[in-house]
Amino acid sequence: MADSTRELVFQMLTAGDDGRVCRDIPEASCNEEARNFTTHVMALSTSKIADGLVDPKLVLSWLLATLGAPTLLIGLLVPVREAGSLLPQLFTAGALRRLAQRKWAWAAGSIVQGLSALAIAMAALTLEGARAGMAIIAALGVLAVARSVCSVTYKDVLGKTVSKSRRGSATGAATTVGAAAVLLFGALLASGLVARMDLVSAGLIGAGVFWIAGAAIFMQLKEAPGATEGGANPFRAAMDNLGLLGEDAQLRRFIAVRALLISTALAPPFMVALAARSSGSDGAGGFGGLGLLIIASAGAGLLSSYVWGRLADKSSRKVLILTSGAATLALCAALGLNAAGLLGAVWALPLVLFALMIAYQGVRLGRSTHLVDMATQDTRAAYTALSNTIIGSLLLLGGVFSLVAEYAGEATVLGLLAIMSGLALPVALGLREVQPQE
Repeated sequence: MADSTRELVFQMLTAGDDGRVCRDIPEASCNEEARNFTTHVMALSTSKIADGLVDPKLVLSWLLATLGAPTLLIGLLVPVREAGSLLPQLFTAGALRRLAQRKWAWAAGSIVQGLSALAIAMAALTLEGARAGMAIIAALGVLAVARSVCSVTYKDVLGKTVSKSRRGSATGAATTVGAAAVLLFGALLASGLVARMDLVSAGLIGAGVFWIAGAAIFMQLKEAPGATEGGANPFRAAMDNLGLLGEDAQLRRFIAVRALLISTALAPPFMVALAARSSGSDGAGGFGGLGLLIIASAGAGLLSSYVWGRLADKSSRKVLILTSGAATLALCAALGLNAAGLLGAVWALPLVLFALMIAYQGVRLGRSTHLVDMATQDTRAAYTALSNTIIGSLLLLGGVFSLVAEYAGEATVLGLLAIMSGLALPVALGLREVQPQE
């Protein structure tokens, strides 16, 4: 991209701020901010698009159901992806923070994610049944670990290369581009114009290309060498602060709410598998159903994230209460539709998934805002490390639901997850308001 074009994009996306004032970044980075800003937008956009094309909750769960993989493996998709992205950070964050230039670590993680996506595509094209499921789970595990490297390093790089008043604009623009691309992918899936497996496989290959291209773009950042101190091991910090659980009842209650609401992340693959079984097809409501599911999920994020964010700034406690109730209703609706023999209808699962994903977006925003606002500057790092350690471990244990689904059926799992989200509501009621109330 030419420098003049970069400058134009930068001015368009940052219009309305207080000029070209740089805040808390090195002078060298200030001189390169327009270039770095557009580089962030382009690289992060490729990552957001790739994420949507390899969504384990929808795309990969549909793929495994289509390939005839057992429910045991389908149920492992989200635990492997989520725990694999979270737990490695507890052991690698200290070492990664000691790198003077962290863009190289992000680029390496993006390349590995791309190669893993290509491996998933290869498995989908050449394998079937349990063998396909195991190969895809293994590749997803590698992808998740690589993602954890990107997660650890990205905020540091962003903080060194883009001024404080413009970071949200960069990530927000990339998120919008990613959501638009995923919605387009879902619309193409729903149209039925392209053979079903061909389009999904092309999406997986495209995700690999996007991640590798994103790495090449990110390497072009002008990142000044930064401080390498402060690289403490988060896992050790979490273990050192276990005593906080005994001292802070509100922290215990918050972690309990967060643990119960992992039901919103674990449920979609079981919903897809149950709908596929109900319809007797190779995917939720047939081929068009996958496209509608992707549209429902992306649309829920676009429509609800800003609203949840605004509400969380006023009362993150109320967000967690509302999302607990919404998730419970959505899961109960899925069970009711299944009992009535309607969950396999092309409209049914997208409808309940849309409601569940609205709740999921609220959970993500509510929990992050509540943790930041309930902690003090002195306890925030400890609370975060401790919470992530516990939730990451519970996500790994979430694989037990796969065993339950294998022997008792997906409906039983959805019933248990509905109970979890329902129990989160009275626990969330006991949280204190951590934002100033008028």
